[in-house]
Amino acid sequence: MAQNDFSQGKMSQNIFSMALPMTAAQLINILYNVVDRVYLGRLEGVGRLSITGLGLCLPLISILIGFANLCGMGGGPLCSIHRGRGEKEEAEKVMGNSFTLLLFFGTVLTILVLLFKRPILYLFGASDDTFPYADAYLTIYACGTIFVMIGLGMNPFINAQGFGRIGMMTVTLGAVMNLLLDPIFIFLFQMGVRGAAIATVISQGCSAVWVLGFLTGPKALLRLRRSTLGLQWSRVRQILALGFSSFVMAMTNSLVQALCNATLQTVGGDIYVSVMTVINSVREVVTAPLVGITNGAQPVIGYNYGAKRYSRVREGIRFTEIAGIGYTALAWALVMAVPHVFIHMFNSEPELLAVGVPAFRIYFAAFFCQAFQQTTQAITVALNRSKTAVFFSLFRKAVIVAPLTVLLPRWGFGVDGVFLAEPISNVIGGMTCFLTMILMVYIPLGRKQDGT
Repeated sequence: MAQNDFSQGKMSQNIFSMALPMTAAQLINILYNVVDRVYLGRLEGVGRLSITGLGLCLPLISILIGFANLCGMGGGPLCSIHRGRGEKEEAEKVMGNSFTLLLFFGTVLTILVLLFKRPILYLFGASDDTFPYADAYLTIYACGTIFVMIGLGMNPFINAQGFGRIGMMTVTLGAVMNLLLDPIFIFLFQMGVRGAAIATVISQGCSAVWVLGFLTGPKALLRLRRSTLGLQWSRVRQILALGFSSFVMAMTNSLVQALCNATLQTVGGDIYVSVMTVINSVREVVTAPLVGITNGAQPVIGYNYGAKRYSRVREGIRFTEIAGIGYTALAWALVMAVPHVFIHMFNSEPELLAVGVPAFRIYFAAFFCQAFQQTTQAITVALNRSKTAVFFSLFRKAVIVAPLTVLLPRWGFGVDGVFLAEPISNVIGGMTCFLTMILMVYIPLGRKQDGT
């Protein structure tokens, strides 16, 4: 299909054509995830405790998403590279091996979460007041882990084939289902957090069925076939190596979320854990278009890299960086100007607003620098540079944010220190990743001749 040949036309147009539906998909996906918190925050009398309990589950949910990304964000770009080389059979085998890995990880993770959820939730900052809400949500959510693995982990293989709109429909279906089912289970059936979890699992199941239906159907350029499901170690190693950076990013996000919640519980109590839950929810919303841009760029850049069109790869890098930085600057200005509007979306308790507004302004103070790290990581993944991508993932979160989250409150900054760790890491980590990419990736690509 001509529309799936990314070696033709302007790179900016190719990336934009993929990024637009992927950005919409990301925003819909965030609606999918955030709507639970919005509804639970409105529960009379227990709204703040419910949203805090769900917030305590977010680090574990990030871990589950990390394993989905390990296979999907590793196999997807690799699939694009093989497709650019004209290696259809190998591209299908990469997809089949990724699917088998997703099933394996989903089964193991379901068992582990159900066995160890109580000590993990207390380690992540639960109190006796918030644990029942966290436990109720996580128990049901864990039972749908396989659906999360398939829906999130296999959708990149739809995007890798150039079907951005079909990929968008995956999350649209789940989001619409969740939006409709949440008020029914939460309010009509009066199931609270359990109702939110049931609605989410059903919605994820619908997304998983949609993905499998397309990848095994006649419209797919690359199909999921039974003959490709057998694991081959050399192929598995490539998938896991390339997906490891996305996995590390999810794991470090989980680590930071857990550290923030545990530290805030110690120095501030449940109210500050609630604030961090709202902050994480808003961060997901405002980061969604940036993720859409980078996800849209990956198959286009990866395809041209596989086809040895290096001048087009450099053109794609420039567009991705400019678009990402431009967007984050606009989002930063909006969040800094009206933080109270975002907080009101979840809960309007005066105490939450009083401590939330200043926390928001500290946390998002350097959000405009986040694009430097996120775009450069996506670019290195698209080019199959797994070690560089892993460095970008680890450096900002594990090396800077995590230690500062623990140390700054002890150095006299109190609860503000937890929120201050993020902007410091955005500046130092973002600029370091960007400069490293320019020196190690962008400039060397300029020395290569197309087709060689």
